[in-house]
Amino acid sequence: MQFIKSKSIAQSCFNFTRSFSDFSSLSNLLQGRIPHNHLLQIHARVFRIGAHQDNLIATRLIGQYPSNISLRVLDGQLKKPNLFPFNAIIRVLSEEGNFADAFLVFNKLRYYSLLPNQLTFSFILKACSRSGNSYYVQQVHSLVLKLRLGDDPSVCKGLLSVYARSLRELHSARKLFDEMPEKDVVSWTCLISGYAKLGLSEEALCHFLSMVKKSLIPVNDTMISVLSACSKLDMSNIEKWIGNFLYDLGSSGRDSVSIVLVYLYGKWGKVDKSREIFEQISGDGKRSVLPWNAMIGAYVQNGCALEGLSLFQLMMELNCCCPNHVTMVNVLSACAQIGNLYLGLWVHEYMKGSRQKGVLLSNANLATALIDMYSKCGSLEKAGDVFDQLVVKDVVSFNAMIMGLAINGKGMEALKLFSQMLELNLRPNARTFLGLLCACSHSGLTAEGRQIFKEMSQCFCIAPRLEHYASYIDLLARVGYVEEALQVATSMPFKPNNFVWGALLGGCMLHNRLELAQIISSILVEMDPDNSAGYVMLSNTYASDQRWSAISRLRLSMKEKGVAKVPGCSWINIAGVVHEFMVGSSSHPQNESMHSILQVLLKEMKLASF
Repeated sequence: MQFIKSKSIAQSCFNFTRSFSDFSSLSNLLQGRIPHNHLLQIHARVFRIGAHQDNLIATRLIGQYPSNISLRVLDGQLKKPNLFPFNAIIRVLSEEGNFADAFLVFNKLRYYSLLPNQLTFSFILKACSRSGNSYYVQQVHSLVLKLRLGDDPSVCKGLLSVYARSLRELHSARKLFDEMPEKDVVSWTCLISGYAKLGLSEEALCHFLSMVKKSLIPVNDTMISVLSACSKLDMSNIEKWIGNFLYDLGSSGRDSVSIVLVYLYGKWGKVDKSREIFEQISGDGKRSVLPWNAMIGAYVQNGCALEGLSLFQLMMELNCCCPNHVTMVNVLSACAQIGNLYLGLWVHEYMKGSRQKGVLLSNANLATALIDMYSKCGSLEKAGDVFDQLVVKDVVSFNAMIMGLAINGKGMEALKLFSQMLELNLRPNARTFLGLLCACSHSGLTAEGRQIFKEMSQCFCIAPRLEHYASYIDLLARVGYVEEALQVATSMPFKPNNFVWGALLGGCMLHNRLELAQIISSILVEMDPDNSAGYVMLSNTYASDQRWSAISRLRLSMKEKGVAKVPGCSWINIAGVVHEFMVGSSSHPQNESMHSILQVLLKEMKLASF
């Protein structure tokens, strides 16, 4: 009997050891992502050996399934769950955006007499950020204080992120931030992001400066929020903020401050200063794409497309960082400026072949830039392909395609696209109507243009801006309704600018209204005496009327005032290399060779004329 009893105990020990070994083995198998078929086999094994009551195994099973199955694991299989499976299911529900069920599970903790820990709050606060409901956040915040977790850094940062970024309750966020015992880069970034999202640029930049003064090194997320704040900064305040950033803030944050200065100088139009600051950024600083984006953007926004593309080429050659969608939007804008279809196609293929393919199909800014580039380079078919492949077509993408059709003289197609947009219940905005008026103007669709200009205010409650009036006046003047166009210009609720007078002048010249053209040209010169365009147009009207002495007096006046005619500029793409030519410039390396060939061609043409 003693032998039998000893054997029974030994067998029990063996079974326990084997069971423990099996549980441990299954637990290890459930780590990482598992193919579905393999997961089902493991799950079946879990039931066979009775491991479904093990909290660790249940927790890891929950992490492998979508929430509808994970909930069954928690509710239908576990008799005595601990906190771990609850945390796992709350995390899954939060990631899926199912905040209602996440809160239901969170509330079940009380039924099992379980107290949430830091991880629980981290996951439920993510659900709060998706819900956008301040009531839930306040309830969670109250429980955090009740459990005396108000000093826990991870919980505080979770609450701060919800208040600042999701709910945009900056008063609560700032109060929480001030009470935090430890303020790291993440907490500063949350607060800066909150101010930037609400358009409070001054406050966002103030906090950024305070952060850098404390020798905290900003991360990419910080800089993205700061540059977003800079983009909304009023032009009149840029000089003041440049002065603030120029103070010596210590070496730790110098690269970050330099990135902001590159952006601000670019926005201010001082591109050379932007490049000077850019060159001061360290090698480590240039491993981030942000300084490159700021500098390329500064070039492109100030009409220096070739310089921007040269810098992009340098960035790719150095292979110090990967371009993102912001880089490519700037590059595509540069391609559109100079008609570089070759590089635009390369960018499109690069984005399709990279890990950012999803961005290509879903990012409105990138899609708009591609459509704009293809349209301005004359490739409407490719612009249409990009538009058709978009996952979601919003007003921005429709506007880009309508404008693309407009500038290529496809007025009727632009109007048809507008009808499709209305059928999708998308509400047009001011930009939509500018594209439509431009389409009518370029295609001579007078009746349609009149109706659109009338309906934008009467049917869509969009008050025409100065640019809408200028486009409408251009339409009327082009087709010969010069008097009507002039009446619109003088009766609109805005003071006519050079675009309005220029449109009127173009109509006068086109329809031989020389007397009126001279009056309008004189107005252009008076309005902007330092701009050569008005003088050139006035000179052209004098030439049409053969008033040579008046032209001489005008040229003398330009010389006395120091007004220089802006030289013409053109680009040509040969084997992927863009060549720039400016009137009177001899800077091209093959200048002499080209002039020799032109002389030969000139002689050939003269001989052919005899």
